[in-house]
Amino acid sequence: MDGNAASGDSDEFSWDSDSDNENGIKKSPLSSCLDSSTAGREEGTVPGEANASSAAGPSNSKLICHFVGMGFSENIVAKAIKENGEENTEAILETLLTYTVLEKSPLEGQSINSDILSSESDGDSTSHSPESDGDFLDELSDVDELSDINSSLGDEENMDHLSDKEKKLLLLVDMGYCIEEVSAAIDRCGPSCIQIDPHKDKKRQHFDDERWERKRKKAYEKKVLDEDDDAIHFPNPMLGFGVPGEPPLRTHRTLPEAAIGPPYFYYENVAFTPKGVWSTISRFLYDIEPEFVDSKYFCAAARKRGYVHNLPIHNRRPLLPLQPRTIHEALPLTRKWWPLWDRRSKLNCIQTVTASAKTTEKIRRALEGCEGVPPLQVQKDILDECRKWNLVWVGRNKVATLEPDEIEMLLGFPKNHTRGGGISRTDRLKALGNSFQVDTVAYHLSVLKEIFPGGINLLSLFSGIGGAEVALHRLGIPLKNVVAVEISETSRDILRSWWEQTNQTGNLIDFTDIRKLNADRLEQLISSFGGFDLIIGGSPCNNLTGSNRVSRDGLEGKHSSLFYDYFRILDLVRCIMGKN
Repeated sequence: MDGNAASGDSDEFSWDSDSDNENGIKKSPLSSCLDSSTAGREEGTVPGEANASSAAGPSNSKLICHFVGMGFSENIVAKAIKENGEENTEAILETLLTYTVLEKSPLEGQSINSDILSSESDGDSTSHSPESDGDFLDELSDVDELSDINSSLGDEENMDHLSDKEKKLLLLVDMGYCIEEVSAAIDRCGPSCIQIDPHKDKKRQHFDDERWERKRKKAYEKKVLDEDDDAIHFPNPMLGFGVPGEPPLRTHRTLPEAAIGPPYFYYENVAFTPKGVWSTISRFLYDIEPEFVDSKYFCAAARKRGYVHNLPIHNRRPLLPLQPRTIHEALPLTRKWWPLWDRRSKLNCIQTVTASAKTTEKIRRALEGCEGVPPLQVQKDILDECRKWNLVWVGRNKVATLEPDEIEMLLGFPKNHTRGGGISRTDRLKALGNSFQVDTVAYHLSVLKEIFPGGINLLSLFSGIGGAEVALHRLGIPLKNVVAVEISETSRDILRSWWEQTNQTGNLIDFTDIRKLNADRLEQLISSFGGFDLIIGGSPCNNLTGSNRVSRDGLEGKHSSLFYDYFRILDLVRCIMGKN
């Protein structure tokens, strides 16, 4: 997953780095106990609202000049400042834009002049409130209501029960204006300030059919997306259809006819994504219900993931021997130094980056500055950092980040899987952070051992360091032909090295760019060894994970949009094999 950037570049003792939504880690407050240099400083202070003075003081004059320079008239700027206060520049700009919409409107009788401004100053007008007439706006926002506007306008009887504002709102929306903008303008200046000539063509004046259809289509798609998203529920706890050691939650499910395999497919990504992402993934992958599982039921580290697949779900078997399930079982040397007030038994999700040396050093200094058990606030701040960065205790008052060898063990990879070959520690951490949790995936894939006793032909998309290949190998399923598609040269080298070290007898074929894997190449591969038995992969989560504050754009993001290539290739393979 796309991890947070390492923190701790400042010399001040601060815990205010961003948190990872997936792990549910909240930003910890700054504690004066941890650094005397920050004593007395209070974060997150919100300045109180201040009313604009009628006499333009120095700051008022600068504010007026600022907005006048943006093209607004001085009178309107002064009025907007008086209405919203000097501190609230966003509200001032919103008010100015509203006035500008009214001033530039082609409708008769609609203008911003001194009369309107003076009437507002006397308190006759009502300031805009999002709650005003909310029910009516909600109805207009509904796709069915939008589609009936034209018919409502054509029948005067249908409008008799509406208020003057509602009638005017309907007429203006029919002419192509945005509902929110019109409503804000009417609320601010009153319905009487907007007059419409009844002799003009109400339905066609400044009405753009193409724009209207585009708005209706967008509203419909949004409604469908929201409705679909309501069908996706995250279970608590995240046990999927069942985990080892627990009674199965489900032993049978009905798949859509189009999804019945073989070939089988298996898709993975982070569980907590922007709204609508899993609905879209499910819709593209033949409307299969996702299975959400937390890997903390397979190892000592959490990893909340969603899986969409058409595999059977009965007779699953875990890898043996079972992984250690707690921190002290997985990392026994930490037990000696673990303080009683750190009650963690599981690590959080493994990230692609780790805490900086400054962070661990600040924790050491903070603890050494306390006599005996640290104060509760210091404990809380330190534990927040430990959870966020998966820090473990390696000495008295001393925490450290996980080593790549330890992460390999937690994720189910063989020892030294990512070590050697000139690969740096940073590259190892990044590759491991983007990988499968092998035990979890192997539990789902274990049903294939009886189906393919002689071996399997695998198409591994976004193969990374070979989590799927390792899982199948540990299950005892021979790898006859593996086509691995991975853009990272480092990850390809790690997989190739593992392939050679384990003396695989099958064929490993590399591709670098999934976007260049087309129908012709797939037909050649399928004809050469008779088709694929399993298509597996997890597209990049860079634009999906909660730790990405900059470009969390969902499936439209630059990286995460590669999900559509997963579906494209899956659909091509199924069509080619069906045709053959």
